[in-house]
Amino acid sequence: MIEFAPDQPRWRQVAAIIRRRIEDGTYPPRTRVPSVLQLQAEFGIAAATGQKVHRALRDEGLIYTEPGLGSFVTRTDARPQA
Repeated sequence: MIEFAPDQPRWRQVAAIIRRRIEDGTYPPRTRVPSVLQLQAEFGIAAATGQKVHRALRDEGLIYTEPGLGSFVTRTDARPQA
């Protein structure tokens, strides 16, 4: 587990970690990202917090979710340009 900064919501901090892992290739395009349950186990967060992490990454276009299969990193060419 990590030590969370007290001045920022935990979901934002976990989302930043997952975002960095996507950007550095730890989670390459079209591979699965940690599920909400896996986020709970790794970071010691609540399920609702893990859901916020996934929602934020989906809203950014970094991941997509396939019901019944999980959440995956989007292809680089499918991401919105900043």
